[in-house]
Amino acid sequence: MTHTPFPFSAVVGHQNMRLALLLTAVAPAIGGVLVRGEKGTAKSTVVRALARLLPPRVAVLGCRFACEPTRPDPECPDGPHSISAGVTRLPCPLVELPLGATEDRLIGSLDPQRALSEGVLAYQPGLLAAAHRGLLYVDEVNLLPDHLVDLLLDAAAMSRAHVQRDGVALSHAASFLLVGTMNPEEGELRPQLLDRFGLTVEVRASREVDQRVEVIRRRLAYEADPVAFAEAWRADEERLASRVAAARELLPRVTLPDAELRRIASVCAAFEVDGMRADLVTARTAVAHAAWRGAAEVAESDVRVAARLALPHRRRRDPFDEPGLDQAALDDALDKARSETGPAPPRDRPGDGPDGPPDGLADGGAPTLSEQPRDGRPSPGGDGDSRPAPTPAPGFRPRLLTVPGVGEGAPGRRSTARTGRGRLVRATAQPGVRAADLHLPATVLAAVPHQRARGHHGPLLAVWHDDLRFAVREGRESNLVLFVVDASGSMAARRRMAAVSGAVVSLLRDAYQRRDQVGLVSFRAGGAELLLPPTTSVPTAVTRLSQLRTGGRTPLAGGLLTARRVLAVARLREPTRRPLMVLLTDGRATVPLRPGGEPVADALRAAASLGATGAASVVVDCEAGPVRLGLAARLAAAAGATLVEVGELSADRVAGVVRAGLAAR
Repeated sequence: MTHTPFPFSAVVGHQNMRLALLLTAVAPAIGGVLVRGEKGTAKSTVVRALARLLPPRVAVLGCRFACEPTRPDPECPDGPHSISAGVTRLPCPLVELPLGATEDRLIGSLDPQRALSEGVLAYQPGLLAAAHRGLLYVDEVNLLPDHLVDLLLDAAAMSRAHVQRDGVALSHAASFLLVGTMNPEEGELRPQLLDRFGLTVEVRASREVDQRVEVIRRRLAYEADPVAFAEAWRADEERLASRVAAARELLPRVTLPDAELRRIASVCAAFEVDGMRADLVTARTAVAHAAWRGAAEVAESDVRVAARLALPHRRRRDPFDEPGLDQAALDDALDKARSETGPAPPRDRPGDGPDGPPDGLADGGAPTLSEQPRDGRPSPGGDGDSRPAPTPAPGFRPRLLTVPGVGEGAPGRRSTARTGRGRLVRATAQPGVRAADLHLPATVLAAVPHQRARGHHGPLLAVWHDDLRFAVREGRESNLVLFVVDASGSMAARRRMAAVSGAVVSLLRDAYQRRDQVGLVSFRAGGAELLLPPTTSVPTAVTRLSQLRTGGRTPLAGGLLTARRVLAVARLREPTRRPLMVLLTDGRATVPLRPGGEPVADALRAAASLGATGAASVVVDCEAGPVRLGLAARLAAAAGATLVEVGELSADRVAGVVRAGLAAR
């Protein structure tokens, strides 16, 4: 039984998301859409419904790469195509890229059936070929492994897929409409992939009762009888599909006046976006919006809509910043551009055409991008009888800090790890590897030269045990980064604590992007406290850091032993996740472990005990002033850690020091 998708026109609210998808359907050159939002907001439902609105593909009959009959790909692996080959009409494909896909599945590989049955090295197309002239959808795109992201970026940039592997060397067209959905709570996108999406929208569930009631009503009706529900909306779907087709037909004839072109450039310059892609995407989107509303010329209202959809994700400077475009700032930028280009007609509402809003896309319901918060970072808070930590100084952008060697930890973006679905680095004949890791192309290539010597002349391939080759794959893992912060009175100087907090926030930003676990231990006054157990919620760590209290005596030994216990528990829970401890202190110790004890000696013994666990560690010396005791250096030596002064914390210095500290382990 064929699955009946939820109709696109039946979706309640989410005007920005639907408009962005429709504009990209009109003009695929825009570069795709990224939909960000909380769980349960129909992101996947809307994307899957879009494919049914797109015109079918007319392709060369029998071509596995869906070449256009009038403009076939001259490098098509199934070519050359003749005029007499015939044509076929194919529905616009919706190809979903699963997170667990291998690179073989994405770009294609050796055809196993022909290789084993005929001994022929033939190419089997992958998902990029299947998505050509269609829609490629990546759900949870922010969790996509880096090696697949790299392949996807190359194909999206060149509209071609290049295959150089397993005895196969070819190239084929791969032009597709890229749509990704993600929940920001699970991590952010790499900047390169984020910028590759032409448009971005933020979605969240409506807080209006009437709209939520309508969502429930329609969803229950659909689940009760999907076919009848789809039939009830068939006329609206056909009308919307006709409008997309008409806008596509009009698109080449839409003109972009020089005044509007200058307005686009002025707005992009006003928002200080990086590079020129924002200008190009905004221009293409403005042209598509003009075609969508049936106009032959781009107007200021089209530029406004385009800027609202194309610029938010290009303005972010911090991974903890919420994407969004301040409406007042956009108005100011347009007013400034208008003063340079001349007066404009009265401002339309976003998305409106000359005859009102597009079908099914009237304003209301889900909030617009301009209503999103501009800064998602928490403000300092907390209470108590001690002073809160001062506002962190502006952080730096640290380079990648990696644990040396090859681990086997949880998927992430930091250290090299051996994984089951990472990038293929080689094939090996090493026995004892799981059968699931069998590398078929390498096995076939190993067996083919011996067929005659084995006296085999049939259509099947004779494969012996010695021919078996197994895949060795490497990807990236996430790590546990445990911050141990001295918050005692000797560290409470405002400038010093601001520098320390700024360094920690900078490293937390990096951990957020790498999908690490982070933990936060602080020690002050009478003891040490685990402020944040190891968690992947890095924004929570930033919140706890902003609430850090300072002052009192320095129980350094207690802080180190607390860190040791935290690392031990974390290792029991996840033995494959490798840790890195970052200790920020001036090395002073004033509280012994036991009454009558010697605080400094206790601290050195605790450091040695921590170092004996084998955990990689870095000691950041926060001592200041003309008289320096060098206590942090003694602490680092006892722990087998690398020492760096807080004044030397820069992107290059921190990266080099931490790498050296990890390598010493």
